[in-house]
Amino acid sequence: MLAMRPDCESCGKDLPAEQAGALICSFECTFCESCNSDKLHDICPNCGGILKTRPTRSAELLAKYPAFTERKYRC
Repeated sequence: MLAMRPDCESCGKDLPAEQAGALICSFECTFCESCNSDKLHDICPNCGGILKTRPTRSAELLAKYPAFTERKYRC
């Protein structure tokens, strides 16, 4: 199950699990679409992996399997 991290590691933008707009690599490093298009260009700066669109999780499943709350913003 994906961790569904709550924020962009680059800029700190909120990335709710039930909304589109997040990208992840195979290690689940998480970034927003803006940071990806402005500077990352589909490559994770942490591991060099490819960034792909993170799937969303429905409200029903979020109630049963909540997203992570620990933020990973790295100024």
